[in-house]
Amino acid sequence: MESKQAVLNFLGISRRANQLVSGEDTLLTEIRSGKVHFLFIAADAGAATRKKFLDKSNYYHVPVNSMYTKEVLSNAIGMKRTIIGIKDPGISKKMIELTNRIKGE
Repeated sequence: MESKQAVLNFLGISRRANQLVSGEDTLLTEIRSGKVHFLFIAADAGAATRKKFLDKSNYYHVPVNSMYTKEVLSNAIGMKRTIIGIKDPGISKKMIELTNRIKGE
């Protein structure tokens, strides 16, 4: 399976497993409390939103993937979203591995 599609498949699995966090305020709270282990920021997110979440994720050492558009991320989880956090450490570890593989391709 292609790595880019595998990331989206795991994102869908995360949603079904109730391991996603979305919504700006909720996501910021969860990042601060250490409950988010991986973050998706849509490539076409607004500049202010992108900066806010990149700064927060850098400070709290949360890996970020920003290679997908809002539309692709939304289709993967069945909800319109620009920023998505993954709570499960195991799924997050797999996302990091797949993201690194994509960067190496």
